[in-house]
Amino acid sequence: QVQLVESGGGLVQPGGSLRLSCAASGSIFSIYAMGWYRQAPGKQRELVATYTNYADSVKGRFTISRDNAKNTVYLQMNSLKPEDTAVYYCKARNEYKSYWGQGTQVTVSS
Repeated sequence: QVQLVESGGGLVQPGGSLRLSCAASGSIFSIYAMGWYRQAPGKQRELVATYTNYADSVKGRFTISRDNAKNTVYLQMNSLKPEDTAVYYCKARNEYKSYWGQGTQVTVSS
């Protein structure tokens, strides 16, 4: 059993930055993969970043990182564009299933 809680979303202007956090609790030692996804209105959920792969649309702008002492994964988002507007979700994977956080809204607008 893994619980994930995202935070850090909000409203920013184009060109601005945000850092999203995903705090994991529960059976954290069972996790072998984590990543960030997003879902915009009217679109399917898409992968944004894993530790080894980024969506082409965010390469060079977004960076995934972690703090093992805090059991937390981060997504640093720079040079934000209106098309980045979406609900961002953290995902953790173990042997049995994938776990999702509740999501955090990111809105990029002037």
